[in-house]
Amino acid sequence: MTKKDLYKDVNFLFEMGNIRFIERMWKRFLRDDFANLAEHHFRVFWIAMVIAAYEKNVDTGKVAKMAILHDVAESRTGDVDYLARQYVERNEEMGMRDMLSGTAIESEFFALWEEYERRESLEAKIVKDADNLDVDFELAEQAEKGGQLQKHWQSNRKFVSEKKLYTETAKNMYAQLLQTNPHDWHVFSDRNRRNGGDWRK
Repeated sequence: MTKKDLYKDVNFLFEMGNIRFIERMWKRFLRDDFANLAEHHFRVFWIAMVIAAYEKNVDTGKVAKMAILHDVAESRTGDVDYLARQYVERNEEMGMRDMLSGTAIESEFFALWEEYERRESLEAKIVKDADNLDVDFELAEQAEKGGQLQKHWQSNRKFVSEKKLYTETAKNMYAQLLQTNPHDWHVFSDRNRRNGGDWRK
């Protein structure tokens, strides 16, 4: 192997490092602190892992790879929100082909991206569910900070939960997250200062 052999791979990895600078277009709906593309991928990965743990006969390795690649073509196309999609055309396939071209992972990851886009396998459905649910997690967090978008999008998100989620686990997760405060994970932790730490002494 020579340095030249890794040239395409290194360029791909630089590009992956730069997806943290790709903003998600829905920040224009009056908030400036929505998760960027890299942050979105991170939580989609974890949501998908939890859904996969509840579903049966899931290839979690495939789910993990799909989750981490599902939107990376937006490095080339940019993100397009639910309104803008009615006006623009994106060539995500070209983006994926060009980004992966000549890399050691080209064949495997392009095939996984195609499988994800078809939404036929359970793994692809799990990742799409995670992609959709990440919106609802962020809306809940924004609402806790005073944002109004969750309220205005209530009927949109109810439609997504009823018509666009594939797995029962995702549907149940949607119902649960609507009933869970984004601060519960630390306020009710058994190990915070009050519940299990030095304030109890």
